[in-house]
Amino acid sequence: MLTREPAPTQNRARRRGRKSRKTTRDACQPAVDHQRHIPAYELLSVESLIKLEQQADWLLENTGVEFRGDSVAIELFREAGATIEGELIRFENGLARHLCSTAPSEFKLHSRNENHTVNLGGEHVILMPGYGSPFVSDMDNGRRYATLEDFHNFVKLTYLTPYLHHSGGTVCEPTDVPVNKRHLDMVYAHLHLTTKPFMGSVTSLLRAQDSIDMARIVYGKSFMESNAVMQGNINVNSPFVYDSTMSGALRIYAQANQCVCVSPAIFAGAMGPVSMSAVCAQTLAEAMVGIALAQLVRPGCPAVLGSFHSTMNLRTGSLTFGTPEANLATMTLSQLGRRLGVPVRSGGGQITASNTPDGQAMMDSTNAMWSTMISGTHQVWHAAGWLEGGLTMSYEKFIMDLDNCGAMMKLMQGIDVDDESLSLASYGETGPGDNFLSTKHTMRHFATANYESLLPDAGPFETWIENGALTAEQRANAVYKAMLDSYVKPQIEDTVNENLKEFIAERKSSMPDEWY
Repeated sequence: MLTREPAPTQNRARRRGRKSRKTTRDACQPAVDHQRHIPAYELLSVESLIKLEQQADWLLENTGVEFRGDSVAIELFREAGATIEGELIRFENGLARHLCSTAPSEFKLHSRNENHTVNLGGEHVILMPGYGSPFVSDMDNGRRYATLEDFHNFVKLTYLTPYLHHSGGTVCEPTDVPVNKRHLDMVYAHLHLTTKPFMGSVTSLLRAQDSIDMARIVYGKSFMESNAVMQGNINVNSPFVYDSTMSGALRIYAQANQCVCVSPAIFAGAMGPVSMSAVCAQTLAEAMVGIALAQLVRPGCPAVLGSFHSTMNLRTGSLTFGTPEANLATMTLSQLGRRLGVPVRSGGGQITASNTPDGQAMMDSTNAMWSTMISGTHQVWHAAGWLEGGLTMSYEKFIMDLDNCGAMMKLMQGIDVDDESLSLASYGETGPGDNFLSTKHTMRHFATANYESLLPDAGPFETWIENGALTAEQRANAVYKAMLDSYVKPQIEDTVNENLKEFIAERKSSMPDEWY
């Protein structure tokens, strides 16, 4: 594990942080029920799934995985029985899957607010915003580089909505802060502007350790020894390469008992074969190795099988999203993850290659989201805001996506068939030709019976015209501004907040600015 001699004030902060674990209540409404009440769609037969698992084992035994520059990881695998050839690691049939067996199938991501603690795995589905965009856009200011203010805005918007259960990580890149220091501001935002679970930094070993240390100030080291409060996103350099930054960050999170999400990124025809069945097998192989490493570092460390997969236009080389092939892979990987026994992060979400929140954007996004939600996945990244293949977070699309998130979460609740829902008494209050608008059953349920859109239009065409003929994008522009105007920061203990700011100031003063 990475070590760094902390300054005395950091030691004091950590000591105070250990005592600061308290349940925080705030005015933000709790997230909607994130439990799935409909069955996951089973796309493939058991025979087909076994064939994909056999392919994954074959790949690990014959192709292997390189761990570049991480002698610690290589030695851990050597001791576990893998075959080592320099930096190339091969696994005999079934070894990687066996090493994954200590990972929990379900666990909690804890929050400062008990209403925002969530379950990952089982029959739960967790939605979170987009991740990693260097640009933002809105109708007023157009497309531009993201700033820390934009980052704060998206954290606030995510906190305010009941349809996102997780604050995300690098929701957008705050490019007005030095590269080597912006992780401190981002983690601080997740810790004090919201009470939802979040992701820390993984872009260097020191930044990963900073993220853990900051969370310990808030939650206490002893609490985090047995409870996950954050995640690290570990990307595989597909095909079959872990660089020392990713594997090193993975080990830091695992050593601290915090969740690692291992996410191969495979575009069919580029980082893997053009066929999606091969992409699924390769994804499983690459991800199992990362989950196995987490278990070797700390057996029982919470882990998620992730994926970021899609097709590409093989005529032009451009990326495509929401395609039927990628959506089928999403369903398949959810099945494979359930068989492996770990929670699954989908490769989808509301993703699109469109450059603006238009019909194409929402068609791509809705197609991807439908397959993701019915697949049985447990965590959905990029559920709101994504444009331009992930290059841009759009304020307006964020709201449009939230609207669809709400509808999808209502879908996950299924349909009740019981005496109350069948409402026999209503038929006694009405007769043939009557309506049911004023029955007792309608009056009891009218406020919650149907999902109510965030972006209602103005009704009839004539009324819509009279009210300015506003598009969904224009209505979304007004909604996000109203939400930000209504934001109230959740409470955080003064001492804890001061300790966080002191930690950040010390870390920033310890290094010169780096802009690349």
